[in-house]
Amino acid sequence: MGNIAMNEQVTAILSDKVQLIETERGALYLVGPIKLPVNLKGKTVHFQWYCWLDCKEVTDDFGRIIEKLSSINLAEYQQSSVLAYGDFANAEEALIRMHSICHTGDIFGSKRCDCGFQLKQSMQMIVDHGAGALFYLANHEGRGIGLFSKALAYILQENGYDTVDANLELGFADDSRDYRDAIAVLKRMRSKPVTLITNNPKKLDALERSGMNVAGRAPLWGDQSEYNSKYLQTKVGRSGHLRENTCNND
Repeated sequence: MGNIAMNEQVTAILSDKVQLIETERGALYLVGPIKLPVNLKGKTVHFQWYCWLDCKEVTDDFGRIIEKLSSINLAEYQQSSVLAYGDFANAEEALIRMHSICHTGDIFGSKRCDCGFQLKQSMQMIVDHGAGALFYLANHEGRGIGLFSKALAYILQENGYDTVDANLELGFADDSRDYRDAIAVLKRMRSKPVTLITNNPKKLDALERSGMNVAGRAPLWGDQSEYNSKYLQTKVGRSGHLRENTCNND
């Protein structure tokens, strides 16, 4: 399907919800906020949802970008998004979570990791705090190796390899995640200090090196079981994750 000229009224409505964020590699187009009622532990909680698109073209003619979308199969690619709660831009204190997508844990509830638990628990922490945002990073599957490669890594893990060595044996780095785009979106949404929900010092370091005002860190652990104990121990023992009272993962 080629480019289709869009109705001017439709373009005006959509363009009003799009922000341009220029990056060293091109641009991020941030769309939102969009009202998103979420079922969180049996209660309906109202979040504001944003999504962003990474693009080489830099233009403030958002109609041009919108018109090109139908000729690009974006369903074949993954886009990241943000769930914001409360007055995220202006609250004096806000919690944030940089959550790496986990198809098996977040969607299927896999017990091989504790990602699904961390997703829901961090959302609840943000709601209880009163203001914050969860960044859902869709290109971070398997710490950056992708879903198919993660499936291969799982097979290696079932044959004695730990999570670090499984990635290395497949030719990947242990952790190749990049937080630059998420941080650029964060800086557009908020300039005041943030407290990062994490057990991973690499995430904290990425925020601090970017110049973001970081007030501190909130630990997140739980849901340890016989199915993920080795996985969590590897996170602490080999990947440097911070341990507090129990093995934890991030």
